[in-house]
Amino acid sequence: MARQWCRGLVVGKFCPLHRGHMLVIDSALAACDEVVVISYTKPEFAGCGRALREAWLRASYPQVRVLVLDDASLAALQGGATAVRVPHNDAPDTEQRDFCGWLCLDLLGVTVDAVFTSEDYGDGFARALGAYFDARRGSGAPRAAVRHVSVDRARAQVAVSGTAIRANPHALRAFLHPQVYASFVRKVCLLGGESSGKTTLAAALAQALDSVWAPEFGRELWIEKNGALVFGDMLDIGRTQLAPEQALLPHATRWLVCDTSPLTTLFYSEAMFGQADPTLHELAAQPYDVTLLCAPDFAFVQDGTRRDEIFRQRQHAWYVDELTRRGLPFTIVQGTPAQRLAQACARLAAI
Repeated sequence: MARQWCRGLVVGKFCPLHRGHMLVIDSALAACDEVVVISYTKPEFAGCGRALREAWLRASYPQVRVLVLDDASLAALQGGATAVRVPHNDAPDTEQRDFCGWLCLDLLGVTVDAVFTSEDYGDGFARALGAYFDARRGSGAPRAAVRHVSVDRARAQVAVSGTAIRANPHALRAFLHPQVYASFVRKVCLLGGESSGKTTLAAALAQALDSVWAPEFGRELWIEKNGALVFGDMLDIGRTQLAPEQALLPHATRWLVCDTSPLTTLFYSEAMFGQADPTLHELAAQPYDVTLLCAPDFAFVQDGTRRDEIFRQRQHAWYVDELTRRGLPFTIVQGTPAQRLAQACARLAAI
């Protein structure tokens, strides 16, 4: 079925991209053969940087022509020149509209037939774009009539705003695509020597947070291979440990609990083989928002896969030294399982 327009335009901050924005973009896709989406904001909003906004848009709309800008990326597109800069959010409408017209003609090499908004300024924006295209193309070219398509101006279909979501993205996560919400989830990493209650705490903490947790893949592989790990397994463990974390972020609530990190694999690689793959060293630098280190302060429990008390103490000391050397803040949790859980919850609540 032929669509109403050849090319449509959607412009927004998308800080963050939410269901209301997606309704406007979806409406443009339904009515146009091609859709251009432009995003810029000056200043930027915390947690909604240019790279993130571009990632959200490209993941959600791979079929759309996306242009996400800040001053640095715009200068790069101009070959390092700074003749044109992103206008400030408080700049006059004429400046904003001329900027969008310039982006279409000079950077993208296109005109548009329709603009899709959920704002009152849409009619004026469409008229200004048409006038800009006419003026730039000269009197001999056909007139560039640009229509405005208003989408859910009353916010009857999607009653939300970017301001409200930025204030509390967790309470309003229903208005966010899971991949967008994932960008607001923080990660807490649990470390600890063998038989230090780490996995027990991970499961309890996830339940207390009404969230999910990523289990320790290295232990699963150790059991599967009856402890007969080889050097090549270390890098595989480090890489595989991170994959479930990324997959679980959209399903977490506020916090994703991570039972260990590639830092643990680095320890075992050096302890078992006296060396570690350079890539594993890079993976071990994976950042976490909070690191909790479980103290070895209760009797060692041998489950048939663990070393001994001496090894547990050695591992704990290595974590303390390595985290300190890397300048990574960490909190030691200790005592009974209930006490550890209370300490962990208190640490997260303080963030």
